[in-house]
Amino acid sequence: MTYLLGVDGGTTKTVAIIARPDGTIVGVGRAGCSNLYAIDTHDGTIDAVEQAVHTACTAAAMQPQAIDASAFNMAGADWPEDIEFIADTMCRYGFGQTITVVNDAMGPLRAGSPDGMGVTVVCGTGVAVGARGPDGRTWHSGFWQLAQGAGELGQKTLHAVYLAEMGIQPPTTLTARVLEFYNQQSVETLLHQRTRRNRMPLPDTRHLARLLLDEAGKGDGVARQIVQTHGATLGDYVLVAARQVGLADRPFTLVLAGGVFRHPERLLIDSLLARVSSAVPAVHMMQNQLEPVVGALLLAFDAAGILVDENVQTRLLITLPPPPFFMT
Repeated sequence: MTYLLGVDGGTTKTVAIIARPDGTIVGVGRAGCSNLYAIDTHDGTIDAVEQAVHTACTAAAMQPQAIDASAFNMAGADWPEDIEFIADTMCRYGFGQTITVVNDAMGPLRAGSPDGMGVTVVCGTGVAVGARGPDGRTWHSGFWQLAQGAGELGQKTLHAVYLAEMGIQPPTTLTARVLEFYNQQSVETLLHQRTRRNRMPLPDTRHLARLLLDEAGKGDGVARQIVQTHGATLGDYVLVAARQVGLADRPFTLVLAGGVFRHPERLLIDSLLARVSSAVPAVHMMQNQLEPVVGALLLAFDAAGILVDENVQTRLLITLPPPPFFMT
């Protein structure tokens, strides 16, 4: 029996799925962080990937040696030596006869664009922008780009609360939401808790991104300004990506993926799209509802030379784990 493996490795989690050539998913696995820039790889291993794949293999009642083709959509696959290291490590693990490694921006593009071309923005804990042009050229933002995911949105939210408390910027409804989230009585006690010596760990600031988008949707001026500026800046990186692969002078598909874009408030998306459309009219924007690991699996099908027709896609969707499996 032939099997295909797709892996999505990120800073928050690593997910592996195994499928048969007909598209039926037969095994899934999940583990922690596998971002090369957030873990120790001195021993030449990526433990989270190994754990997730072995869990998926166990669920599928098969051995890794049966994997025909695999694709790894990885945060931290930013420079050629990163991709080479990941590929060599996966080869040493025996995770596929054919191994493909891409930056974590590329899997969602494969999952979301009908022809695999266009630009994608993945906005989760961090952010990644990737593109593929009509001649096969690819580009990803890597270290060219600021963080700009939920983590940075959370930091901007905190900063706005501090500035409002000092009277440097206008009052904001973010203050009450942030204090409630951290269960603090005042902004000063919150600042103290976050900065004092021997401080206790507090929830990660990335969770504040949801509160920021909530308040922007309710009309808070400070929150709206943060979100609009953030969206426009993401749009700038989309235009850079389009230029890099020869798409800047024609309409292209723009795929948005990641948890931040799933928030019901659309101001971030609208600001991003407005910036892109001002330079490239008729851009076709779509929100990818599929998890990035599906894009990795489709890349494995491509590498194996297996056509992903409507029947295969249907089986993939039917047998994909329910959303809670992918929740962080």
